[in-house]
Amino acid sequence: MTISRPDWAAVAAQAAAEKKGEDTVVLEVGQLLSITDAFVVTSGSNARQMRAIAVVIERLLKARGGPAPLSVEGLDDARWVLMDYGEFVVHVFLDEARHFYQLEQLWADAEQRSWEVAGAL
Repeated sequence: MTISRPDWAAVAAQAAAEKKGEDTVVLEVGQLLSITDAFVVTSGSNARQMRAIAVVIERLLKARGGPAPLSVEGLDDARWVLMDYGEFVVHVFLDEARHFYQLEQLWADAEQRSWEVAGAL
């Protein structure tokens, strides 16, 4: 029996969705970008929600034995919170900032993959 390692990017996406992160996607950027394998992109409607999303992502990954972020930036401003986990990077945007930066369009060649797993976290 082969035991596969958890898909931590999918776990992060699920955690964001649990805190009502909007339009959460996982982009496979590994073929296009040599520094990471995936981007998790989500957005919140206000700074408080964005901080809550970041906190729950970090807590859930830790609780499941996942990695800790190598760095977290943007919590003070809370327009764009970036959580670097090495293998994947989480981008939590304020709605307006997400529309301005348009990461999904910037990385349009990246495959968008499913992250939703049956059942709740």
